Amino acid sequence: MSAPGRLAGRVAIVTGGGDGIGAGIARAYAAEGARVVVAEYAEGPGRAVAEEVGGLFVHTDVSDKAQVHAMVSAAVDTYGSVDVLVNNAWGHIPYSRVEDKTDATIDRAFAVGFRGPLWAMQAAFGHMKQAGWGRVVNLCSLNGVNAHVGSMEYNTAKEALRTLTRTAAREWAPTGVVVNALCPGAKSAAFRRAMSDHPELESAADQGNPMGRIGDPLTDIAPVAVFLASEDCRYLTGNTLFVDGGAHINGVAWQPQLP
Repeated sequence: MSAPGRLAGRVAIVTGGGDGIGAGIARAYAAEGARVVVAEYAEGPGRAVAEEVGGLFVHTDVSDKAQVHAMVSAAVDTYGSVDVLVNNAWGHIPYSRVEDKTDATIDRAFAVGFRGPLWAMQAAFGHMKQAGWGRVVNLCSLNGVNAHVGSMEYNTAKEALRTLTRTAAREWAPTGVVVNALCPGAKSAAFRRAMSDHPELESAADQGNPMGRIGDPLTDIAPVAVFLASEDCRYLTGNTLFVDGGAHINGVAWQPQLP
């Protein structure tokens, strides 16, 4: 008989769990014994990952507060609790200069990248506090830390999420709920979409990484997300972990050519 996994008995929600980093985390959590709720806007991929990991699919647009609350309720109604929340969902916004960003673009970025995670945290916190145990993992980005060009709305939304992470960690520390940010360097769904617009950047991104490659969502990023969701993370809160092959050390040498 195999030993129980590090997340045995835990209930984990992963937003954007149908592809890329979210799918990698969902698979890793299931392998460690968690019951996984795959919250995903794209129904086909989301259902496929949920079926693969033996979990629950919940169609979720994280920019809609009612749907975010329904996502948390579905986890509790189905599995009895929510122990781990991974805020990973994101959309695709084309590169453009700061002066060309529209209000609609910025509003969408903050709805998906900041308000959605905030609503999910607010909805999940009561259940975690009652249990005296909880883990929140917010997927942030080196784009904001290193100020990548062309993606101002993404950069600022993700940095706002990092500030939320630290503030919630400070306020929730006495309750047994820890909150951390993970800044990945991985060939995620968002990365692939960006590279489809600027294919010349992929080799530059690989070459510019200290380890010579951009990471894999399942084998490079998900193991750290498992740690952040586990009992081993009981004394770590309010931190940002750069899981990027060292890319944060010297900044980013590549950039798209903007009109």
